[in-house]
Amino acid sequence: MEIRQLEAFAAVMTSGSVTAAGRLLGRSQPAITRLIQELESEIGFALFARSGPRVSPTERGFLLYEEVEHALVGLQQIRARAAEIAREENRSLQIAATPALAAGLLPLALAGNRPDHATVGTGTASHIHINSASPEKVVHSVLTGAAEIGLTSLPLEHRGVTVHWIGQAACVAAVRADDQLAALATIPLSACSGRRIVTMQNPYRLRRRLDEAFARAGVEPAALIDTNSSLNALTAVRAGLGVAVLEPVTARGVPLADIVVRPIDADIPFYFGVITPQTRPASAAVLALIDTLATAARHLLPDFTQRGPEQHGALLQALYGDAAATQAANGASHDTEHIDL
Repeated sequence: MEIRQLEAFAAVMTSGSVTAAGRLLGRSQPAITRLIQELESEIGFALFARSGPRVSPTERGFLLYEEVEHALVGLQQIRARAAEIAREENRSLQIAATPALAAGLLPLALAGNRPDHATVGTGTASHIHINSASPEKVVHSVLTGAAEIGLTSLPLEHRGVTVHWIGQAACVAAVRADDQLAALATIPLSACSGRRIVTMQNPYRLRRRLDEAFARAGVEPAALIDTNSSLNALTAVRAGLGVAVLEPVTARGVPLADIVVRPIDADIPFYFGVITPQTRPASAAVLALIDTLATAARHLLPDFTQRGPEQHGALLQALYGDAAATQAANGASHDTEHIDL
């Protein structure tokens, strides 16, 4: 395969047409078509279904694009680093983070813990790349070297990464400012019964602990809205779709107008932390950011507790050990309307 073929393929996937891809790459439409055809001939399957002038990706095309995108991002990083070396500049910093931590915590850390601070608190980094992804993809980025540092929910059981610290803070409730629950200093979890609840989607991470807490409190929601993004949950609440019980980083780090965030009377811990690859020594910029992130978390979360990395094994056992399946079906047993976002 040639880089030009992969770039042509990615440009068509991104722009949606061969003509637009040609404009993006500064090439003619026939040239883009030829590169795509050469790539399809080499790999042995069609990347696009053609209907006259229109093209649409095949299922195999979508699968290949995930890998091509990673490869091209890596190539761009190599080009950027080569330019930095030529200019004798400090290297860039590659960060991968879950959406909650990328939006709620990372900007505060980069700003030196204060929203009005103008200096990026990462030591020697001159250029910062931020990629938000699922916890699984954050780990993958760190393991493959696509990211020097990862911010992710915990725990995780992956060899090859170093956990630098474990943060813990309690989940919170988010309601509209005109909701009667907004007048309470602490919202009882039982008050969510009979209402539509906006909650997290992944049954193997925070969602499992939320379902267990709902079951203990006897909460019977009128309906559920599942989402893989806490920001989605907050905007759903703002639209009047229900009350959200979610991790505190987005709730407190991305304040929205007309939304009130309150503690709840149930202890539902959210665990998160910083990881780096074991095989690569952390740069000065990474070490500076690791410390700054912990400081930013203390500023952001009133109940933040920082634990040492040696407690990660015990945390894994506590959450996914012998008791892991005891409440597996409780959260899914409600006979309610169910909506996926």
